[in-house]
Amino acid sequence: MYNILVCDDERDIVSALEIYLTAEGYSVTRAYDGAEALRKLAETEVHLVLLDVMMPVMDGLETMHRIRETSNVPILLLTAKSEDTDKIVGLNLGADDYITKPFNPTEVAARVRANLRRYKELGASVTAEESGVWASSGIVLDEKAHTVTRDGDGISLTRTEFEILKLFLMHPGEVLSPSFIYRKVWDSSYMGSESVVAVHIRHLREKLEYDPSEPRHICVAWGQGYKFVPDKRD
Repeated sequence: MYNILVCDDERDIVSALEIYLTAEGYSVTRAYDGAEALRKLAETEVHLVLLDVMMPVMDGLETMHRIRETSNVPILLLTAKSEDTDKIVGLNLGADDYITKPFNPTEVAARVRANLRRYKELGASVTAEESGVWASSGIVLDEKAHTVTRDGDGISLTRTEFEILKLFLMHPGEVLSPSFIYRKVWDSSYMGSESVVAVHIRHLREKLEYDPSEPRHICVAWGQGYKFVPDKRD
């Protein structure tokens, strides 16, 4: 059983996260400030840390800096939407990901699963195919729950858009031709249906990109197709 350390000075948030995570089969260790989190890490085997940024005694960024001196355990920051600067600083200091408050149980579970999957030192090789969770650049696709979130916000996709996005997340950085996308998503031979693929790509950008006119992730490779460009932090 994986043990998750949840550290937040708001006890109601810790209790809520404990309910979400135990329902997913995880064990939870509680802490209410950074100093207590460091003590719990020294006393208990922890596989992932959920860490609030704004806390008394020792804030989340200082706590994470101390953790990174001795451990590469996955750390997910708990941040408010207004704390964009803290997100950037946290990622630069070694955070693996962040969850934006207020959060929902599906988002928490998906991000925890995705980051545990990437944790190489567990000794268990859990693939994305096995977990059903594909995550990159703040986008999390949960195949089993059939949900997609972007930076913690739920995104409603059609079945076709969902399958195209999954295909991109399965092949990050690779150029996918319209014919390849069509065969994989429509399970049919490609008969000059480039315009059909292009329409769905446009809709996907409108839902996932902050500026669809200048997409950061779903990009065109001129004359070749499309590719998903992950953030550098991935």
